[in-house]
Amino acid sequence: MERIKELFVVVDNKPGALGELLGHLGREKVNVEAIGLFHDIAKLSVSDFERAHKVLLTHKYQVETREVLRIDLDNKPGSFAFIASRLGSAGLNIDYCYATVGKGQKNATVILDVEDLDKAMSLLEGAERKT
Repeated sequence: MERIKELFVVVDNKPGALGELLGHLGREKVNVEAIGLFHDIAKLSVSDFERAHKVLLTHKYQVETREVLRIDLDNKPGSFAFIASRLGSAGLNIDYCYATVGKGQKNATVILDVEDLDKAMSLLEGAERKT
Protein backbone atom coordinates (compact mmCIF):
# COMPACT_ATOMS: atom_id res chain seq x y z
CA MET A 1 0.00 0.00 0.00
CA GLU A 2 1.22 3.44 -0.80
CA ARG A 3 0.08 7.02 -0.93
CA ILE A 4 0.34 8.35 -4.49
CA LYS A 5 -0.44 11.50 -6.42
CA GLU A 6 -3.24 11.25 -8.93
CA LEU A 7 -4.04 13.60 -11.78
CA PHE A 8 -7.66 14.73 -11.82
CA VAL A 9 -8.22 16.04 -15.37
CA VAL A 10 -11.27 17.66 -16.96
CA VAL A 11 -11.78 16.16 -20.42
CA ASP A 12 -14.53 16.85 -22.95
CA ASN A 13 -17.23 14.18 -22.97
CA LYS A 14 -17.07 13.60 -26.73
CA PRO A 15 -15.59 11.05 -29.13
CA GLY A 16 -11.81 11.25 -29.41
CA ALA A 17 -11.24 13.47 -26.37
CA LEU A 18 -9.74 10.74 -24.19
CA GLY A 19 -7.56 9.48 -27.04
CA GLU A 20 -6.24 12.98 -27.54
CA LEU A 21 -5.40 13.40 -23.85
CA LEU A 22 -3.68 10.00 -23.68
CA GLY A 23 -1.85 10.72 -26.94
CA HIS A 24 -0.23 13.80 -25.41
CA LEU A 25 1.07 11.66 -22.54
CA GLY A 26 2.22 8.84 -24.80
CA ARG A 27 4.23 11.15 -27.05
CA GLU A 28 6.07 12.35 -23.95
CA LYS A 29 6.76 8.75 -22.84
CA VAL A 30 4.45 8.94 -19.82
CA ASN A 31 2.84 5.58 -19.11
CA VAL A 32 -0.68 5.47 -17.69
CA GLU A 33 -0.61 2.90 -14.89
CA ALA A 34 -4.29 3.22 -13.90
CA ILE A 35 -7.18 5.26 -15.23
CA GLY A 36 -10.77 5.95 -14.29
CA LEU A 37 -13.04 7.97 -16.57
CA PHE A 38 -16.24 9.39 -15.13
CA HIS A 39 -18.20 11.45 -17.68
CA ASP A 40 -15.90 14.45 -18.06
CA ILE A 41 -13.27 13.65 -15.42
CA ALA A 42 -10.25 11.42 -15.99
CA LYS A 43 -8.37 10.19 -12.93
CA LEU A 44 -4.87 9.05 -13.78
CA SER A 45 -2.03 7.32 -12.01
CA VAL A 46 1.06 7.71 -14.20
CA SER A 47 4.70 6.65 -14.36
CA ASP A 48 6.06 10.22 -14.27
CA PHE A 49 3.71 12.51 -12.37
CA GLU A 50 5.66 15.75 -12.84
CA ARG A 51 6.12 15.26 -16.59
CA ALA A 52 2.46 14.33 -17.06
CA HIS A 53 1.30 17.36 -15.09
CA LYS A 54 3.46 19.68 -17.17
CA VAL A 55 2.31 18.11 -20.47
CA LEU A 56 -1.35 18.44 -19.59
CA LEU A 57 -1.00 22.06 -18.49
CA THR A 58 0.90 22.84 -21.70
CA HIS A 59 -2.07 21.50 -23.66
CA LYS A 60 -4.47 23.67 -21.63
CA TYR A 61 -6.18 20.94 -19.63
CA GLN A 62 -7.73 21.81 -16.30
CA VAL A 63 -5.73 19.63 -13.88
CA GLU A 64 -5.86 19.10 -10.14
CA THR A 65 -3.60 16.97 -7.99
CA ARG A 66 -5.04 14.56 -5.45
CA GLU A 67 -3.47 12.20 -2.99
CA VAL A 68 -5.00 8.73 -3.01
CA LEU A 69 -4.10 5.22 -1.89
CA ARG A 70 -2.80 2.50 -4.16
CA ILE A 71 -3.38 -0.95 -2.69
CA ASP A 72 -2.22 -4.25 -4.15
CA LEU A 73 -4.55 -7.12 -3.24
CA ASP A 74 -4.64 -10.83 -3.90
CA ASN A 75 -6.82 -11.52 -6.93
CA LYS A 76 -9.33 -13.66 -5.09
CA PRO A 77 -12.96 -13.35 -4.01
CA GLY A 78 -13.46 -11.16 -0.96
CA SER A 79 -10.11 -9.35 -0.99
CA PHE A 80 -11.51 -5.91 -1.74
CA ALA A 81 -14.63 -6.58 0.34
CA PHE A 82 -12.37 -7.06 3.37
CA ILE A 83 -10.63 -3.72 2.76
CA ALA A 84 -13.87 -1.81 2.06
CA SER A 85 -15.54 -3.30 5.14
CA ARG A 86 -12.59 -2.48 7.37
CA LEU A 87 -12.67 1.17 6.25
CA GLY A 88 -16.45 1.33 6.59
CA SER A 89 -16.38 -0.13 10.10
CA ALA A 90 -14.01 2.67 11.10
CA GLY A 91 -16.37 5.29 9.64
CA LEU A 92 -14.26 6.02 6.56
CA ASN A 93 -16.24 6.43 3.35
CA ILE A 94 -14.64 5.52 0.04
CA ASP A 95 -15.33 8.58 -2.10
CA TYR A 96 -14.33 6.77 -5.28
CA CYS A 97 -12.20 3.89 -6.43
CA TYR A 98 -11.09 2.12 -9.57
CA ALA A 99 -9.19 -1.10 -9.98
CA THR A 100 -7.62 -3.40 -12.50
CA VAL A 101 -6.22 -6.88 -12.74
CA GLY A 102 -4.74 -8.60 -15.75
CA LYS A 103 -6.22 -11.92 -16.82
CA GLY A 104 -4.50 -14.70 -14.91
CA GLN A 105 -2.61 -12.28 -12.64
CA LYS A 106 -2.25 -13.01 -8.93
CA ASN A 107 -2.64 -9.39 -7.78
CA ALA A 108 -5.16 -6.62 -8.33
CA THR A 109 -4.38 -2.94 -7.96
CA VAL A 110 -6.98 -0.66 -6.38
CA ILE A 111 -6.82 3.13 -6.34
CA LEU A 112 -9.09 4.63 -3.73
CA ASP A 113 -9.84 8.00 -2.24
CA VAL A 114 -10.94 8.50 1.35
CA GLU A 115 -11.14 11.68 3.39
CA ASP A 116 -8.45 10.67 5.91
CA LEU A 117 -5.60 8.89 4.11
CA ASP A 118 -3.45 8.61 7.25
CA LYS A 119 -6.23 6.88 9.19
CA ALA A 120 -6.94 4.56 6.25
CA MET A 121 -3.27 3.63 5.97
CA SER A 122 -3.09 2.92 9.69
CA LEU A 123 -6.20 0.72 9.53
CA LEU A 124 -5.01 -1.18 6.48
CA GLU A 125 -1.32 -1.58 7.32
CA GLY A 126 -0.58 -5.19 6.51
CA ALA A 127 -4.23 -5.96 5.77
CA GLU A 128 -3.66 -6.23 2.03
CA ARG A 129 -1.39 -9.21 2.67
CA LYS A 130 -3.92 -10.94 4.96
CA THR A 131 -6.85 -10.99 2.53
